[in-house]
Amino acid sequence: MWRLGFFFHEMGFGLLSVFLPLYVMSETVQGSLVHIGILAATALFLAIPASFFWGYLCDRTKKYKRYILLSFVSSSIILYLFTMTTSISLLIVLYAVLSILHVAHEAPKNVLIAESYSRTDWERSFAFYEGFTETGWLIGLLLGFLLSISGTGATNTLYVVSALNLVAFALSTVLIADPALVFERGLVSIEKSIDFAYHGISLASRILDGERVNERLKRENINAFCIGLILFSLATSILFTPMPIFISNIAMTASLPASFVFAVFVLNSGGGVAGYFLAGIRSIQTVEKPNIGRVVIFRSFLALLLVLVLPTTTYQVALATGVLIMMGFAYALFLVYTLSLSMELIPAGKAGLFNVLIGVGGACGSYVGPFVAETFGFFWVFLSTGLIFLAAYFAFKIFA
Repeated sequence: MWRLGFFFHEMGFGLLSVFLPLYVMSETVQGSLVHIGILAATALFLAIPASFFWGYLCDRTKKYKRYILLSFVSSSIILYLFTMTTSISLLIVLYAVLSILHVAHEAPKNVLIAESYSRTDWERSFAFYEGFTETGWLIGLLLGFLLSISGTGATNTLYVVSALNLVAFALSTVLIADPALVFERGLVSIEKSIDFAYHGISLASRILDGERVNERLKRENINAFCIGLILFSLATSILFTPMPIFISNIAMTASLPASFVFAVFVLNSGGGVAGYFLAGIRSIQTVEKPNIGRVVIFRSFLALLLVLVLPTTTYQVALATGVLIMMGFAYALFLVYTLSLSMELIPAGKAGLFNVLIGVGGACGSYVGPFVAETFGFFWVFLSTGLIFLAAYFAFKIFA
C-alpha cells in the first residue's frame, strides 16, 4: 500500500513529461528546442550532486520517509509556482529547483524496496513497483491526452499536476513507514565476498590436485557497469528529450491532431508496463543474472530503425509508434535488472550513486539531443543514439 503515493506522483510527472516541452514551444512561452535542452540539462546537472546527497543523508540517518515527503510536497508547491510566470528564464530556474528536490525520493525508495525483501525477491519487487508506478505514468499521459482534446489551458493543466503531487504527499504521510531494521544490503555484500573467496579456494584446490582448470577467478567490473549506465542514460536522454517535438512534427505532417503526441507516449508507457510484468515473471522462473547486454543491443537496433521514419508517411508514423512501444518495453527490463544489481554492488551510504550515474548521462543527453535535432536534424539524433547504445552494450559485456 505504501506505493500508492508514488502512483499519483508518477501520474503527475507522466502528464508533465509531454506537456512541458510542448508548453515551452507554445506561443505563450515562445521557447525553442535549445531552450528545452537548457531547461532539461540544467535541471539534471544540478540533480546529480543532489542525488548523491539525498542518498547519503537517508542512509546516514536511517530515515527514508521524510525525504520522500519532502520530494512530493516541494514538487506540488513549485509546479503551482509554474502557473505564475511565462518567462522561459524563470521557468528554467524553477524547474532546476524542482529537479533538486524531486530526486530526494529516489534513493530512499530504492532502499525501502531493497531492505523490505530478500535478495532473491529484489527483481520481482522492483518490477512490481516500477510496473505499478508506470501504470500511474500511463494514466497521467492519458489524462494529458484528455486535457489536450478538451482544450484545457496550460494553467489548469499545471494545477492538475500540482494537485496530483499533493495527493501523493498526503497518501505517503499515512502509508509509508521507515524499516525497523536496515541490514539486507550488508548481508548481500558479505555473501558475495564469501562466495568469491570460496570459489577462489575451490579453484586453487583443484589446481593443486593436478586438475586442468579452464575457469578464471574474476570479479565483476563495477567501473564497466557504471560506464554502461552512463552511456545508456546518455543515449536515452538524447533520443527522448526532443522526441515529443519530433512526434508533434510528424503528426502535423500527416494531418493528425495534436493530441496524437500524448497517444503515442501512452502506448510507449504501455510497453513499459508490459516489460515490468515480464521482468517480474522471469524473476520467479529463474535465478540467473539477466542478460542486460541483449536489452541494450535491442535498444540500439530500435534507435537506428527510427532513421526509416524520417520521410513522413502514414506508414512511417505507425513505424515510429511501434518502435517507441518496444523502446518502453526494453527500458522496463533494463531498469529492473540494473536497479537490482546496483543495490547489490553499491555499498550502504552511497545509495544515491545509481541516480547520479543515470543523471550524468541524462543531463548531457538532455542538452545534446535538442541541440543536435535543431542544428543537424533528427537523422543524426537517431544515428548517434544507436551508436551510443552499442557502446553501452560493450561496457556491460565487460562488466559481466
